[in-house]
Amino acid sequence: MTYSTIVYEVDEHIATVMLNRPHRVNAFDSVMLLELEDVWQRVERDADVRVAIVAGMGDRGFCTGADLKEYAEAGPGAGRPIAREWADGAMKLTSAQNGVRKPVIAAIHGLCAGGGLHFPADSDIVICSDDAVFVDPHTRNGQVSAIETIGLAARMPFGEVLRMVLTGGAYRIDAPRAFQLGLVSEVVPRDRLLSTAREVAAAVARCSPATNRASKEALGGALDRGLHDAYAHGWRLLVAHHRHPDSMEGAVAFAEKREPRWTVD
Repeated sequence: MTYSTIVYEVDEHIATVMLNRPHRVNAFDSVMLLELEDVWQRVERDADVRVAIVAGMGDRGFCTGADLKEYAEAGPGAGRPIAREWADGAMKLTSAQNGVRKPVIAAIHGLCAGGGLHFPADSDIVICSDDAVFVDPHTRNGQVSAIETIGLAARMPFGEVLRMVLTGGAYRIDAPRAFQLGLVSEVVPRDRLLSTAREVAAAVARCSPATNRASKEALGGALDRGLHDAYAHGWRLLVAHHRHPDSMEGAVAFAEKREPRWTVD
């Protein structure tokens, strides 16, 4: 597929997915939804890709959610646009919604609003620039705030998420507050955002891809399980991975003082 709303590249085992509708502050329309579904499948299938970065083009912001102009013009249930995606509950916007098992880093600048919050909610590592602002205007725009803010509630205090939701965008979380709340793990100057994301991605890419996938499954699944069940599930994944070649390769490479040669699978 040739992309018109995103830019995609792979370099040194790192895939970069750039949202590319800066004239609409990277709001996603029906075309971007189709292209993101395709690109996340590429990320998952490509054995050369070990980690992905998702970021936004332009100066104004990372993503402002769904393109309400398209939604308003289409009307509910019309054709393929966002209105139908919402009605069917079939949105496949983020890596998590597309079943990507590889680590994904969100690099957020400027405004991240509404449906744009899906990305920090669903990514494994979230960093932002010092000009980032997180806001949820759903209720002010007559929409229910649900999926992305449910995801945020697993990353930050529940009361803070409710305040974002129920004030309809009046409560804006800036970068320092986002770090304080645990929404992001690092705040960097705007001009260092992508380079920092690549540094983090490079560290991820040096690790065993198979081990990262299993570890992500163990930790992600823990949020959906009770503590005892999460321990049991994590132990099963750990034991199963001992049969994978990377388990021994890591120990041998350490003993031989060399870089490991991970299995591509």
